[in-house]
Amino acid sequence: MNIVETCNLTKTYGGFTAVSRLNLHIRKGNVYGFLGPNGAGKSTTMKMFLGLTRPSGGSFSIAGLSFPKDRAAILKQVGSLIESPAYYGNLSGRENLEIIQRLLGLPASAVDDALELTRLTEFQHRPARKYSLGMKQRLGLAGALIGRPPILILDEPTNGLDPVGIHEIRTLIRSLPEKYDCTVLVSSHLLTEIELMADTVGILNHGRLLFEGTLQELKAKAQSSGFPTDNLEETFLALIEADDRKGGINE
Repeated sequence: MNIVETCNLTKTYGGFTAVSRLNLHIRKGNVYGFLGPNGAGKSTTMKMFLGLTRPSGGSFSIAGLSFPKDRAAILKQVGSLIESPAYYGNLSGRENLEIIQRLLGLPASAVDDALELTRLTEFQHRPARKYSLGMKQRLGLAGALIGRPPILILDEPTNGLDPVGIHEIRTLIRSLPEKYDCTVLVSSHLLTEIELMADTVGILNHGRLLFEGTLQELKAKAQSSGFPTDNLEETFLALIEADDRKGGINE
């Protein structure tokens, strides 16, 4: 069952097409890796899902709800971490989460739940400004996870982290569907990380979907096209370069 679907989703800015007739199918309970070079349309697509920018054409549905008719209901189904997490440095991790909890009208137990899920319980009373980068990202994830929304949208959640922090966030994301029955849409430029955490990948270039499927299906497609298959990064680069050579521009 697909929990997120798009149908010819399109976003234009003046004469520039950022996302072109996009058809995504994100299965419930999957970690879906969203890949593409800078400017491919990943962040724009995520912002459309979150109601931060309106589609120019096409449609999408999340958890059986259709945009724009069910916009408010859709937002209640989605937790998000877009770019760097926002927090009040002088407040503790717990106090930052309590602000979100009250805004969403959730019970106080939702804060304890989010802290435990992200392994921040031990550090909950420490001022957020004293958190390490990895802990700040986990705090951002805790804010996205509070109330246990069925869908998480994460844009570059390991950005700026050292290898230890990257491992922490990857392990957490990978555990979420089983631990907590949610679906995760995650974009990253660290292809090895996506390879380690994703069940399914979608590859964008110039706003268009070049591939959608499992990593095994991607490998089979690459083999049939004569592309390298040793690792995701080589396969990804070969796909993008081949599309660019064909003049893969938005229509």
